[in-house]
Formats: sequence, structure tokens, C-alpha cells
Amino acid sequence: MHYNHRSAIIIDKLLISFQVLDVDSLILCVDESLLLSKAMNTNSSQTKWDSVKRYRLTKMLNELSSITGHGTELVTVYVPPRRQMFDVISQLRNEAGTASNIKSDLTRTHVQDALSRTVEHLKLFKETPDNGVIVFCGAIPSGKGIGTEKIELYSVTPPKPVQINLYRCDDHFWTDHLKDMMKDDKAMGILAIDTQEAGLGILTGDRWEVIDTLTSGVAGKHRQGGQSARRFERLRDNELNEYYHRIAEHSQKVFIDQYNVKGIIVGGPGPTKENFLKEEYLDYRLQNNVISTLDTSYSGDEGVREIIDKVNDRGVMTEYRLMEEKRIIKRFMSEVHSGRGLGIYGLSDVIGSLRNGVAEMVIVTDDINYLHFQAKCKRCGNLQEKFVEKHDLQKLRQEIISRPCPACNTIDLESTEIDIVDYLEELAIMTGAKIEVISAKTEEGAQLASLGRIGAILRFRPTAHV
Repeated sequence: MHYNHRSAIIIDKLLISFQVLDVDSLILCVDESLLLSKAMNTNSSQTKWDSVKRYRLTKMLNELSSITGHGTELVTVYVPPRRQMFDVISQLRNEAGTASNIKSDLTRTHVQDALSRTVEHLKLFKETPDNGVIVFCGAIPSGKGIGTEKIELYSVTPPKPVQINLYRCDDHFWTDHLKDMMKDDKAMGILAIDTQEAGLGILTGDRWEVIDTLTSGVAGKHRQGGQSARRFERLRDNELNEYYHRIAEHSQKVFIDQYNVKGIIVGGPGPTKENFLKEEYLDYRLQNNVISTLDTSYSGDEGVREIIDKVNDRGVMTEYRLMEEKRIIKRFMSEVHSGRGLGIYGLSDVIGSLRNGVAEMVIVTDDINYLHFQAKCKRCGNLQEKFVEKHDLQKLRQEIISRPCPACNTIDLESTEIDIVDYLEELAIMTGAKIEVISAKTEEGAQLASLGRIGAILRFRPTAHV
């Protein structure tokens, strides 16, 4: 792992943060004294996560999930909020004593070192955080083969209270419980219905999807008169009744059994939705939790899409991250197409706008794959800067490090790199800009991805000399 020369700056930010934040609201990589992420939640009652913090934690979880130890030497500790910290420390000390019986000298040393480092870290907490704490610590291989391991520790204050009391020493970190806590539990059901088809969709924090569609097979209204028309209408009413019952059954399976939604929004063209709700076909748990009914032009899967858009435009369910992302991208795309010059995209243009202090908001997708790379000459201090995709990092590093410094012509350079989002936030902090990381799996994410996965809304149009 390569660390950057901005560590001192980050440590300064950490020291400043201690003036307003408790230590339990930080994610730390203790063994390197580096701040992996700033406060996960500056207010314990706050329910919305900053998108950059979520990005960082997701990235860290993905990295931890990919790590495999050479033996059962990776320690995971979940501490629930009501458990006393001294009790956890006592347990880990007992585990360290038990670890002395491990036959392999290397594995025994790694386990004891990891437990010792975990204990020292937990001593920093005066009391257990409101949401508990999760610690991952172990000998993480830094290269191929035995002997390249290095003890590293990651401490997380999770977004929700820890529900389990867990200690594990294994060849992998136990991250599944934390991943489950990252999932948005505010699922909302979407039902788009008319007499011909119905679409069932789910809206969660940062995404939506169509789960099922049903067709009725019901014929249109009969235009002829007489007894034939009345007989036809009776048959049609029976078919509609059967169709509505099928919708209700599917709704129960999807919205209650599968997703346990907090409520549903019903939409569709014409009076079908009102008739369906008036006759109370739905399970009472859904019938009593209809948040809103909306008129739409379509039913089925297109109707679900239209309902999502209308919900966003009307400001219903503003607590959902997907709704916020829709508003952000709608504003961004409006500026891009307005001709006023306040919507820009592309990595170099966005970086330039941040450095010049004209960027109000920078938007990136969560699958952006760039790193900020720097090579510094140890002799003269000359800096070389590049933005590189992760898969090209090794090649670039080798090329630059092997060449003489362009300023003093010596070959004595050291390289550092950080994730592009971390670099963007460093620039944003200096100018008061905001960083938004949006999901790449949504339509909005796909729009931004088509423009290079990064864009910005400017405070004002820069003049030519800026």
C-alpha cells in the first residue's frame, strides 16, 4: 500500500474533527494513524448518510471482503451498543491466551498481535458508541507468499446499531453483517394498474426495479346493446374480479413476504386504481399503508417508471436517496443543455473548476475507477501529477519512477496515489464545494456515465482568464 504526502493534512483535519466529534464517530486505520473516513455520522439522530461516506465505507467493505489470510488469523469483533467495553477487552485477552496453543509459530504470532492491537484500540473508547463498534484486524498480505503480511486495523461505527455480539478469528473478515446494515430498509412498493396490465415495483434508498408484471386478458367494453351486452359485461366483470384478485395475491407475495415494504404508491390511467382500492382487494396491511395514488399515462413496467418520476417531481418521499439523485442529475443535465456554461463534465474540466474555486457541486458515479497519482523527487521536491485508471497504475508508476526527474535529472522519486473521490473532496474542502456520489446502477448514473462518470455544476461561468 502506498501512502501519500497529504497524510499530514488529513491528520490535521482529524485533530480539528476531535473538537466537534466523538472518537466513536470516526473510521480509523489505527496502525497507520490515517483517517480512512471522516465522521460516519456527525449527529447520532441523523438518518441520512453523506454519499461520500457511504462510498468510502462500501469501498472499504469490498476491499476487506477480498482479503484472504494465509491462516485463521484475521480477527473480526462486533460490539453491540449495550455491551460494556471492559467486558469485550477481557474476552479478547482470554482469546489471546488461548491463541498461545496454536501450533504454527507464524499464525500464533499474527493472531496474538491482531488481538493485542484490537485491545489497545478498544481502550480508546470511554464507553460503547450508540451504534456499537466493529473492528477488523489481522495480518493482511501485502504481496505474494508468506512473510509479506502486515498487521492492519479498521474500526467502524456502523450506520445502524449492531445487533450481534461476535468474535471470530478466521481466514477472512466477517463483513456480511455490516453489509446487511448498509442496505436501506425503507422499501416502498409501487403498483401501476389498469384493466389490461399491472406492474409491481420496489423503491429502496438508491434504486428501483420492476419486480413483476401481470396481464389481465380482459376484453374491452362491448359496444352492442341488448342482452348480449349485459351478458358480456357480467363476464367481463368476473374476469376483472379474478384479475384484481391475482394482483392482490402477487402484491402480498412481493410487497409483504419478499420485501416487507413500509407502504405502497398506486398509480395508473383512468379510474381503475380507485376502483381497485375502493373494493379493498389488497391485504389489509397494504390497504392501510397506501401513501399516495397518482394518475399516470401508462400501467405495467412503464407505469412504474412514470410513478417514480412523478413521486420525484412532487417531492413525495424526499428521504429516499434515489429521489435526491434524480433531482441532482435533472439539475445538472438542465445546466449542460442550457448553454449558460454552468454544467460541465469530463475529469480535467471538473478538476480545473475545483482548483479555480468555481465549482458549486461535483457529481461522480460510484464506479468511477480513477486514482490521483503523484511522483515526488526526493532531491528537489518536483512533483509530477497524473490521473490514471486503477488497472493502469502499475504500468504508470514503473514508467515514471524509472525516468529521471525532469527538474534535476536524478532518479530518486517516490510515488503516492489516492482514490479520485478522496482527492476531489480535498479540493472541495478548500473551496466549499459539495461532492455527490451517485449510484451507477440507476438511469441517472447511466446518464452521467455517458459523460465520463464525472460532472460539475458551477457557481458562475468562468471568464477567459480564469
